[in-house]
Amino acid sequence: MAVDILEHVLGRGKTLDEALSATQSGARQRELEVRDRALARLLATTVLRHRGRLTTVVNKFLERPLPREARRAEFILLIAAAQLLLLGTPSHAAIYLAVEQAQRDAKAERYHKLANAVLRKVDAKGPAILKALDGASSDMPGWLMTRWARIYSADVARQIAEASLDEAPLDLTLKDPTQTAAFVDQLKGSALSTGSIRLAEHGAVEDLPGFADGQWWVQDAAASLPARLLGDVAGKRVADLCAAPGGKTAQFAAQGARVTAVDHSAPRLTRLEANMQRLGFADRVSSVQADLLDWKVSERFDAVLLDAPCTATGTIRRHPDLMHLKTEADIERLAKLQARFLEAAAAMVAPGGTLVYCTCSLEPEEGEDQISQFLAGHGDFSREPITPADVGGVAGWVTPLGDLRTLPSQMRLDAPFKSGMDGFYAARLKQRT
Repeated sequence: MAVDILEHVLGRGKTLDEALSATQSGARQRELEVRDRALARLLATTVLRHRGRLTTVVNKFLERPLPREARRAEFILLIAAAQLLLLGTPSHAAIYLAVEQAQRDAKAERYHKLANAVLRKVDAKGPAILKALDGASSDMPGWLMTRWARIYSADVARQIAEASLDEAPLDLTLKDPTQTAAFVDQLKGSALSTGSIRLAEHGAVEDLPGFADGQWWVQDAAASLPARLLGDVAGKRVADLCAAPGGKTAQFAAQGARVTAVDHSAPRLTRLEANMQRLGFADRVSSVQADLLDWKVSERFDAVLLDAPCTATGTIRRHPDLMHLKTEADIERLAKLQARFLEAAAAMVAPGGTLVYCTCSLEPEEGEDQISQFLAGHGDFSREPITPADVGGVAGWVTPLGDLRTLPSQMRLDAPFKSGMDGFYAARLKQRT
């Protein structure tokens, strides 16, 4: 299963979510225990996260590069190397299983002896080689490191990279914030200044207290901040654009807003609707499947949140596939789309209403530059500066212009906030009356 996941991502250019859906949804796969499916995901994501260093180590013991048609053999080697060097799997188990798997795979069978020889050398000499390699520069794409150094400084770029290579924790948003202390106790988590609960360790999400009866939903701490920028939305008409899977929709519904959730993807919208049913918000949320650029509204909204499609470079911790799928050209392409989406969203805001624009990208072209360009052409909107009080009292998340900017390296080292947060940008705009 782990090899199949890598083949979908690295061989076919599919996202990790698409790969997991394709490899774990069949009848045979569903017969596996949850922990085994989780292990397959762990093996694949460890390779995606540390492919640079793992490839360097494995290649030290190959006389010549493997041909392109031997990709499954390559993935078997990388997964075994991840087990040997990073996951603490007993050597005999990792090597034996890799050789056996190669023997049973028609596209890798001819390499089973090579796998045995190479992996024994990886086991013996690999740890010393790995220790000498720098994770940030070896695993993170060079073009991203160069950009981040130019935008944020070399030191901050390294901090972002190191944080992005960590596995993300599980953050939860509660339906009823007054129950925070009770759920911190039940879930053995930590309360964050954002209002989220963070779990460093957990089993299957569906088995955690409060899931079945809809007391909380999974949402990164940083991802919960943009919805808070709309303030008190009780009784207001709110549009959540590009809404699936529905974390921000749930935040609005929990406050008593009447929410219209718009997304172009039918499967993602189905997932949103299921989440609203579980949380008990179905009567407060209307879902609309539509292309935002074609969707026409009969009545403008009191508040609009646009979580625009982006390169998502702030979410590599939970989506390591992005390091292998995104290119610098995607930034320019998506920035053009974001500008069009922002224009469409602005037309939906009622006089005196509020528009929040956000992306989970670390790239200014998808954040700060978008708002500068928009305001230069829209005298009917003005920036409404964000204050630390709007975002959990953390002044470091507010830019000099009054926008939100979080980095994966923030909330990383100080307990109980270890493991960082997603990188997000958000701006709050006011429609003049």
